[in-house]
Formats: sequence, C-alpha cells, structure tokens
Amino acid sequence: MQLEIITPDQKVYSGDIKLVKVPGSKGSFEILKNHAPIISTLDNGEVKIIDMQDKTVFYEISGGVIEVKQNNIIILAESVIL
Repeated sequence: MQLEIITPDQKVYSGDIKLVKVPGSKGSFEILKNHAPIISTLDNGEVKIIDMQDKTVFYEISGGVIEVKQNNIIILAESVIL
C-alpha cells in the first residue's frame, strides 16, 4: 500500500506500508492491504505506521481527513508534530 501524509505546509511522509492506524472521529481504526474504499474525518491523536521493513513510526496529528482507495492512502492533516 502507498501512504502519503500531507499538511498545508509540506508532505510529511510518503512510502510503501503494511499497516496504518489512525485516530478516527468515532474511534481509532487500522487500514490493511485491500481495505474497502473509505473517507473519514480524523481527530487529534497518534498515527501509527508499519512500513515494509517492519519499522514502526509514529506521528502526532491535529485532526484531518483520510481517504483510502485501491491501496492508496492519503492523510490530509491540519498539522503534524514530528
């Protein structure tokens, strides 16, 4: 799967991943390969990424939107704390 995390100022992350866990407005959820298409709002919280080398990376976001379509994931975050 391809993931991009974008803020109004910059592209924060771009790469192939195995899993991403996000703080959805109705509760956190994970996206795995071949997930059904979805668009959801995100709350403030932690985004967990597991890349293809099994390395885990965390980003703290302050709200936003996620779109998942055909194994392409875009997170549009209001801001990201690195």
